[in-house]
Amino acid sequence: MFDNTSFSVETNGGRVTIVGLPQHCPNCHRHIRPYALYGYLNHYQTDLSLLLVCPNRQCDKAFFGYYTREEVGSHPDLMKTQYWFIEKTNIGTFSKAPINQTVELISPTFMTIYNQAYHAEQSELLEICGMGYRKALEFLIKDYAISKDPSAKEIIEKKALMGCITDYVSDTRIKAVAKRAVWLGNDETHYVRKWEGKNLTDLKKLIELTIHWIEMEKLTESFEADMPG
Repeated sequence: MFDNTSFSVETNGGRVTIVGLPQHCPNCHRHIRPYALYGYLNHYQTDLSLLLVCPNRQCDKAFFGYYTREEVGSHPDLMKTQYWFIEKTNIGTFSKAPINQTVELISPTFMTIYNQAYHAEQSELLEICGMGYRKALEFLIKDYAISKDPSAKEIIEKKALMGCITDYVSDTRIKAVAKRAVWLGNDETHYVRKWEGKNLTDLKKLIELTIHWIEMEKLTESFEADMPG
């Protein structure tokens, strides 16, 4: 996300040495090397905000990189040098989750909820986005199950999610990862976590695997329909 570029910039407190530039614009989300214009040091000189500009002409928007100070020295008897290391940029615009259209056709509501959870994560609302991912998973599994067995729609809608996976998901790969996604998703809603060694990243990976196997199943079905044998 950040490179290791080191150079000096002008600030309200004089020139300082910064380390790191963002490699993606938070507004257009393209890979960039931004222009660094000017830095602002807070009153206590503990934080630096650096004004940056996206070089992409279709974007051409300014944003901030936020830096914190560290002292670096090769030997305790030598004078230490102060460097400002980048921590993050401002949020800018939200990007959509990179999910294939196949899933959107199965469950448009899943896409809506998942992207809202994804936006919460981009806003660093990490204590609530997990619950959003868990809700999105429920819509994905139930809409997928209904697409496989439309006659059971009312039963599936009212059934607990784990019961839907057990009774209405026949693909063993989808069943295996979806169950584990539910376990971690439930952890995001409870006071005490059952799976202490797992986190939000693991939950997202399991949802992504669920999506992957659903997509593979649908792709296989499409080729079987186009090329009957």
